[in-house]
Amino acid sequence: MKNSILSIVVPCYNEQEVLPQTNERLRALLDGMMRDNLVAEGSYILYVDDGSADQTWELIAGYAAGDTHVRGLKLVGNVGHQNALMAGLDTARADADVTVSIDADLQDDINVIPEMVKKFDAGNDVVYGVRRDRKADSFFKRYTAQGFYKFMARMGVKSVYNHADCRLMSRRAVDTLCMYEERNLFLRGLVPLMGYKSDSVYYDRLERKAGESKYPMSKMLSFAIDGITSFSVRPLRLIFFLGVLFLLISFGILVYVIMALCQGRGVQGWASLMLSIWFVGGCLLVCLSVIAAYIGRIYTESKHRPRYHIEQYLK
Repeated sequence: MKNSILSIVVPCYNEQEVLPQTNERLRALLDGMMRDNLVAEGSYILYVDDGSADQTWELIAGYAAGDTHVRGLKLVGNVGHQNALMAGLDTARADADVTVSIDADLQDDINVIPEMVKKFDAGNDVVYGVRRDRKADSFFKRYTAQGFYKFMARMGVKSVYNHADCRLMSRRAVDTLCMYEERNLFLRGLVPLMGYKSDSVYYDRLERKAGESKYPMSKMLSFAIDGITSFSVRPLRLIFFLGVLFLLISFGILVYVIMALCQGRGVQGWASLMLSIWFVGGCLLVCLSVIAAYIGRIYTESKHRPRYHIEQYLK
């Protein structure tokens, strides 16, 4: 499909330092794509302000006021990256044939977007932006991220290795995605779950030019928990096997005690008893925490509250 209207959705949270450079680079890219007849003249960039506390919205409003190819969506309060991204996708699908999502720091290489559009024209509804490697990450982040993807795969979550939220989606793919009503969003798992024809483009992740990462360790951990509990019940099954293991250990201890009594050896039990109590008690608390995580997700989903509220839309 040639001359499709492209929308580039960019979630923003306190990005005043990097946004001027981001807008300049994206506008230059979009101009080139329209000039090369790769996308239609009505294509645009949609910035989604996720309740920023700095001058991010003022910058977006200024860009939108002076440029017909820039739009701004201001959300009421901070709803989180995934919800802000969904707000942008849901808004863009009204008039865009194809949507590309990318973070405001542009660490994901925007030069792969034309290649994404070409793969869309070739018949793919979803095109994933995938990192070639993680050389740009710190040692700690590199191995925790790799461990995250491997652990998600072990838990049965279908995802694309080394893919974050840089992706292209056709209008019908976005329409289908918007039918999923989860409040605990994990888009990296939802998009592959839909099953549309897909392809990938590969790039080297760049250094952040300004500002700070909006994904500290606490948010990364929460994000991982959301992904696991939203797509897999394997942790609950592991609890069952852990219980079976405890029963086997208890049976072994019982056999040992009976043999010791038969041989006339005294059992000094208090140390082993206290160790067993602390060990089993700790495991029980871990199991209860896993169950509580699932119950919490059920509680959140059962209320059916809106993911976000829109304060202003500039187009």
